[in-house]
Amino acid sequence: MADTPQIEDKSKEDELAGTEAPLLEHLMELRKRLIWSLMAFCVLLILCFFVSKEIYLFLIGPFKQAVGPDGTVEMIFTAPQEQFFTQLSVAMFAAFALAFPFIAYQIYAFVAPGLYKKERGAFLPYIVATPILFLLGGALVYYGVMPLALAFFLGTQVFEEGVTIQMQTRVSEYLGLIMTLLLAFGVCFQLPVLLTLLAQAELVKAKSLAAWRKYAVVAVLVVAAFLTPPDPISQLGLALPLLLLYEVSILSVKWVERRRARAEAASAETNT
Repeated sequence: MADTPQIEDKSKEDELAGTEAPLLEHLMELRKRLIWSLMAFCVLLILCFFVSKEIYLFLIGPFKQAVGPDGTVEMIFTAPQEQFFTQLSVAMFAAFALAFPFIAYQIYAFVAPGLYKKERGAFLPYIVATPILFLLGGALVYYGVMPLALAFFLGTQVFEEGVTIQMQTRVSEYLGLIMTLLLAFGVCFQLPVLLTLLAQAELVKAKSLAAWRKYAVVAVLVVAAFLTPPDPISQLGLALPLLLLYEVSILSVKWVERRRARAEAASAETNT
């Protein structure tokens, strides 16, 4: 039984045999993956540009919800080219969102040959969880935070006798706001994936995360204040889910630690 570790090391070396490649081959492989990703983005950009009007009308959905069924969404643009570049920005945003799963797969396909079979299997759930969490963050913005925030902003209008202070939203500014929130929430919702990967690499521990909880609360509030508009609704809309995701991350890290402990115990029994 003393030769078992050597046999395991030999099997791991055999598993990686044939995957080693010169630097030039790695660069050529990277170039191929980048070209495929860029081609996918460009094709989707062209397709999305032809339906950019419909995509923008979809993004106006939270505004319609904020004004109510009897209200009318009125938006303006103040430069001749503003509407065109807004449509181009919409197309780029939609193209990147649609191309992201393909780009993520290309990244995985480039990295996978350098991983052990067991590591590749452990990495796949994170590839699946990333877009799902991003969509959850975007859905929270679209159906929850954005309508409430816009209702708050509309409530600041003034209609008094002889005085009218009315919100007139530019199309580019509205797009910038909703895209910022969608990206901010989508990226921040990757917190469980990030912390679980760090736990896999033994860079963080559940006890440490629990001890850092009070600092995490402060950090989340700062991030929410920086990424969202200066209103309490959108800030709390990001801060509260992030704090919940932090607690979920602690549970996920505990699960990783328990699984590692079981694997180490089984390996110790095998070697004895």
